[in-house]
Amino acid sequence: MISLKKLVVAGITLIAILLVTMPTASMTHNQAQTLALVLITLSLWATGIVPGYLASLGFFACALILKIAPPATVFSGFTSAAIWLIFTGFIIAAAIRGVGLSERIGIFLERHLISSYGRLLGGLMLFCMLLAFIMPSSLGRTVLMIPIGMALADRVGFNPKAKGRTAIALVIAFGCHIPSFAILPANIPNIVLSGAAQTILGINVTYAHYLLLHYPILGILKSSIIVVMIMFFFPDHPKSTPSTNQDISPDPLMKRKQTTVIIVLLLTLGFWMTDSIHGINPAWIGIVAAIILLMPGIGVVTPNEFNHSVNFGLILFISGILAVGAVVNATGLGSWFAHQLVHILPLQPKHDFINFLSLCFVSFATGLITTLPGVPAVITPMTKELASLTGFSLNAVLMTQVIGFSTVLFPYQSGPLTVAMQLSEQPMNKLLKITIPLTIITALVLVPMDYLWWKFLGMF
Repeated sequence: MISLKKLVVAGITLIAILLVTMPTASMTHNQAQTLALVLITLSLWATGIVPGYLASLGFFACALILKIAPPATVFSGFTSAAIWLIFTGFIIAAAIRGVGLSERIGIFLERHLISSYGRLLGGLMLFCMLLAFIMPSSLGRTVLMIPIGMALADRVGFNPKAKGRTAIALVIAFGCHIPSFAILPANIPNIVLSGAAQTILGINVTYAHYLLLHYPILGILKSSIIVVMIMFFFPDHPKSTPSTNQDISPDPLMKRKQTTVIIVLLLTLGFWMTDSIHGINPAWIGIVAAIILLMPGIGVVTPNEFNHSVNFGLILFISGILAVGAVVNATGLGSWFAHQLVHILPLQPKHDFINFLSLCFVSFATGLITTLPGVPAVITPMTKELASLTGFSLNAVLMTQVIGFSTVLFPYQSGPLTVAMQLSEQPMNKLLKITIPLTIITALVLVPMDYLWWKFLGMF
């Protein structure tokens, strides 16, 4: 019997073929080919009927053979800072695990969070939220926290198939990513938005205004809802272990290795926290940290551990996600798609609530095609046009993007969520149990609340 997933992919493939053979009048042949290829690739990622890296390789091959975009654009994911941050994250995670540091930190967290399941998950979420204020990269926070979280799961008796272990992975995945959309320098889409606003519109997005506008709803309230949802869908109970109140006393050699890793992590974190001062990309700082951790005689990660720690399949998968966004923008497909949405939505002055919902939807729907970092690159050049259609200020139109691109429906849209599940060795489809209902709650509850909050602040 043919599965539903295969039927979905087959149906989308048929639509893709029709797009290529009968493109719309407003779409170029190159854009039609791009849309067809993107739809097939996204369907493969979303259904998981083939490994993510295989779908990415198929996208690379077809994009090059069909000459949809030049090789530099198709392979731009491999030169992205995000990929190298993931790569260095594997090394850092291997070092933390290898020297037993993750277990020691897990013991510390266990002592403070084991009293209840809600305290355990809520405490991890709060820690990840606070980390976003000092560490600028979602991916960096994810690769730092996942090995600690998995060690904590071991400490509280959550075996590899336990719901509690999945819950810890999900809390860290969402906690390191979703709240940071409401903190200006803590996420790539935010940074792209502020940069595009300055370059294209001459608008300086300030840290305090951005935080006040978004953090109460998208940060605090949305994170609280996520914790409750994870507790509901993945119920479990932490169990005290015999060594709950004991620490691990490493031998002198292991203690020296732990000290090395701690020093490297503190220096790395220090440079990450001060990137606005020195201007060095967090990924390049991560590469230096990885070199030190790999260096014979100094480092703690052996060549054999390196070979077993780096997931090249995940790197190919994420490179494909980044490449889709780059190709969609390079061919103009993203702008075409956003304009089509704008033309069919009921945008008109003095209908503030409908306009607000429509603009949030444009950003959200564009993110399904371009992935999240591509949204501000596509929507920001349209800001003046959207402001004219709605009667909103340029700043109000800009900020609606955040509500849209912070709403993640499918895992492929978000590199940090995907990386978190891979590093924790948890099934990717577990994310959908949270992302789908969370998207519905966002649309029905959080977006209207955002509108009322913005109205209170005088945005309309």
